[in-house]
Amino acid sequence: MLLSLVVHTYSLRYWFPAVVMLGTAPVYVLSWGACRVLTAVLPSRLYRRMDDHLYNIYQSLVLFFFENYTGVEIVIYGEVPKKKENVVYLSNHQCTADWIIADMLAIRQKALGHVRYVLKDGLKWLPLYGWYFSQHGGVYVKRSAKFDEKAMKKKLSSQTVLGTPMYLVIFPEGTRYNPELKKMISDSQAFATKEGLAALDHVLTPRMKASHVAIETMRDHLDAVYDITVVYEATLGKSSDRQPAPTMPEFLCKESPRVHIHFERVDMKEIPPESVFFRGWLHKRFEIKDQMLTTFYESEDPDKKGKFPGEGQRSHLSIMKTLPSLLFLGGLTLPMLMTESGRKLYVRTWVYGTLLGWLWVNVSP
Repeated sequence: MLLSLVVHTYSLRYWFPAVVMLGTAPVYVLSWGACRVLTAVLPSRLYRRMDDHLYNIYQSLVLFFFENYTGVEIVIYGEVPKKKENVVYLSNHQCTADWIIADMLAIRQKALGHVRYVLKDGLKWLPLYGWYFSQHGGVYVKRSAKFDEKAMKKKLSSQTVLGTPMYLVIFPEGTRYNPELKKMISDSQAFATKEGLAALDHVLTPRMKASHVAIETMRDHLDAVYDITVVYEATLGKSSDRQPAPTMPEFLCKESPRVHIHFERVDMKEIPPESVFFRGWLHKRFEIKDQMLTTFYESEDPDKKGKFPGEGQRSHLSIMKTLPSLLFLGGLTLPMLMTESGRKLYVRTWVYGTLLGWLWVNVSP
């Protein structure tokens, strides 16, 4: 019985945040729908501003749980610009919580509403979220030969023309690195060797297509590229063996008490436009990541192990930046669930929103 109580208490750590985040989604979608209708005859720029503002509200609620609720300590190496910039965000990829790290950095620049993602195509089927990410400016891509470069250019170009603020998040590895998947790592290393590139140990060989298309399509619109390297301290085992990164539920269960983020701003002038040179540039960036990660996990020097180069600064997110969003969306959701008509509308939003969303992402570029 005691074990059952412990397990139940542990599960509540992530069930409560999950219920709130998913539970407020229909109200968020209804709010977005009202905003879309009200701005239908107005300039697109005005709609984009309202959409970014709504997205900022919802993602602030998400960060309330992932940062304030968990009490995770964020350690940043490098200087994050205080002003908003139009950027492409390139990061190593190891777990689903990586998406939240981008939010954590964006909110510190007051750019949370501008975050948009390049996502693998299968995620478009996520109920409600899949189609919303698309209309918010996200781009779904397929791998290798199925990659639709024309569609990606069209979508990003249309946003550039409108002057849409851009914080485009890309994970060039294309899939999550897991130290327990030895074959995946060896296959990635073999591919790099075949292509005349350095084999990497703590990251996968980056794929260049989506990153190159994004940067070249928006080059005149972008201020910089953010090169991000992330380590969840929970992956640092007692030995030199790296452990798998936490899933979102595990993160919410406070299994990653500290996250290390290495931040480097790369000026656009440093990035070669030609694809053949860009490939070498991108791989070199990942070689640098691999070297830093190797030192982080394997160094025998206690002053270097468990740290990135330079001085890490603890960065605290004030609860006043996230709590108002929780109260706002929660305050809209609870009254709806207290009436029969409200509950019906709530369920219909989930069902019809999902069905219409699937249609949306399959007919829109």
